[in-house]
Amino acid sequence: MTVIAIAFYLLALVTLASGLMVITARNPVHSVLYLILAFFSSAGLFILLGAEFLAMLLVVVYVGAVAVLFLFVVMMLDVDFVKLRQGFANYLPVGLVVGLVLVVELIMISIAVATKGAAAGSQPLVATAAEPNIKMIGHALYSTYIYLFEAAGFVLLVAMVGAIVLTLRTRPNVKRQNIFSQVTRRRKDAVEIVPVKTGEGISE
Repeated sequence: MTVIAIAFYLLALVTLASGLMVITARNPVHSVLYLILAFFSSAGLFILLGAEFLAMLLVVVYVGAVAVLFLFVVMMLDVDFVKLRQGFANYLPVGLVVGLVLVVELIMISIAVATKGAAAGSQPLVATAAEPNIKMIGHALYSTYIYLFEAAGFVLLVAMVGAIVLTLRTRPNVKRQNIFSQVTRRRKDAVEIVPVKTGEGISE
């Protein structure tokens, strides 16, 4: 067994184990730390595949920004996780059915790819000296997978809007800023000139 094969099996084992610990750890902070470990291991797998640019993006974007943001949010929010786990048993049958369907789909796709082979347009690209890795990824992303790329961007936009809607809370006792009324107000509504005669002003 070569060194590359040993590194692949080791990184794959760490990725699977850390991914399992993400969903089974009782402490949410530990779950985020296991998620960071899974990202690092996945970056190592990308390096073994020759996709150094994807590995760099995974470390810089997901580990350096997303996972750290998750960690800060989990540590700062006062969430009652015991109360959230109370309804876990009620949704367990539905979750098992959905998970079983996903596992069956993955098995069917794996069997289809193993027997018939991958499609001609989805064959993995091999980096050469004339074509850099980032150029080949950009060409495949914006030509063959352009519709999937746009769909992923739309899903992220919907998720961002949904997160804003879910976290936006209106409090009756908090004074809020009305941008429209400030921009459209007239001078006579904001400024009042009061004529005061000499000697008739308010004295202390």
